[in-house]
Amino acid sequence: MPQALILASGSSIRAGMLTQAGVPFEVMKPRVDEESIKAGLLAEDAKPRDIADTLAEIKARKISDKHPGAFVLGCDQVLDHRGTLLSKPETPDQAVSQLIALRGDTHSLLSAAVICEDGKPIWRHIGQVRVRMRDASDGYIQDYVDRNWDSIRHSVGGYKIEEEGVRLMASIEGDYFSVLGMPLLQLLAFLTVRGVVQA
Repeated sequence: MPQALILASGSSIRAGMLTQAGVPFEVMKPRVDEESIKAGLLAEDAKPRDIADTLAEIKARKISDKHPGAFVLGCDQVLDHRGTLLSKPETPDQAVSQLIALRGDTHSLLSAAVICEDGKPIWRHIGQVRVRMRDASDGYIQDYVDRNWDSIRHSVGGYKIEEEGVRLMASIEGDYFSVLGMPLLQLLAFLTVRGVVQA
């Protein structure tokens, strides 16, 4: 019998990626105060990739401790713009400000995934994508946020490239799935080796 996989995330996008890939899993959302953990790491001058990795591991461990024998997958994504970490916008005005700061420039999306078994990490990967945004007008950015706020409020940086947000882009270098928040190809390779999905 294949090892059980638990997704320690409430993200419908990550769940959708696993479902569409034919991966059997269940969802258990961990209770983690991400903002206070992130603030503590930033106070220690942690690098953005280390922040994403740490948050992914904490989420996985939280569920793994209560479910021995299962593979528990934790994920996190951060946006690094010239050394500044951007988070999910809290208000439409904040989304507009973030997008104006990003336009005409390049930033990195870092998508971390960690699998824990019996409370210990056994696999991890960080997918990195470089995104260059076009020099969109103030008017378009404001209209974009007005039209899409209910969706983009859940995304770091305030955009989704799988939706209208693709119109904000000039170029994308890297793995599409990592843009969506999970390094799916590397994850599938591990799950195949471990027999969770069929080879």
